[in-house]
Amino acid sequence: MNTLIMKFGGASVATPEQFSSIADLIIEKRKSFPRVVVVVSAMGQTTNQLIELARKVHPNPPQREYDMLISAGERISMSLLAMALCRKGIDAISFTGSQSGILTCGNHSNAQIMDVRPCRLHDCLSHGQVAIVAGFQGISPQKEITTLGRGGSDTTAVALGVALNADRVEFYKDVKGIFDYDPKLCKDATLLTSLSYKSALKIVNNGAKVLHARAIQLAQKNGLPLLVRSFISTEESEEGTWIADQSFPRQLKPIYE
Repeated sequence: MNTLIMKFGGASVATPEQFSSIADLIIEKRKSFPRVVVVVSAMGQTTNQLIELARKVHPNPPQREYDMLISAGERISMSLLAMALCRKGIDAISFTGSQSGILTCGNHSNAQIMDVRPCRLHDCLSHGQVAIVAGFQGISPQKEITTLGRGGSDTTAVALGVALNADRVEFYKDVKGIFDYDPKLCKDATLLTSLSYKSALKIVNNGAKVLHARAIQLAQKNGLPLLVRSFISTEESEEGTWIADQSFPRQLKPIYE
């Protein structure tokens, strides 16, 4: 139903000014996709700063309180982006992971998504609003806030893409896509315009940090196409890297991870 999931990492929301640029990009995308869900990470180094803060107070903090603290970064980002869209005349609503229906196991700081029940997101989208979701977090069967481990916002985006039957998930990074070598270290690195899920997993498992492996595995299980592209250069002619298996059937699965 022309649904797009857009995921913005910490580098793309590092400064207050960047929220305005991202809002413009979302507005442009809505011309092609009437239903847009945006997943955001914490701003810049916010998560690292919160972890450092926790350890200054307690060298081995209780995991419940640890999750309560570090999940705050994404909530800051979602609220600021909703404000940026509102300023431009776009009706947007922010949601925490629990409000979005991200249901996880009870493992604090490294929870797995067990189910997604995005009732409130459906309502939001049906009213023509942009839904903005805090990545990296969910709620356990005990109604406790949980976090998904580093890189967990990528998995949030894919899980929502599956649950909402999205056309694709677009990941906005500070690089143009996935390269054969780290473009920040190798000037001759070549952009890979398309990859199978298996090839993308191999690159990630060899140390590339462009996407989280669990997100790719979940997309592969459900045949959900992924697109990795730059938030700096957003020309449609620069499509970035597609990750998909063309022969893989689009079939939703009941188990998320």
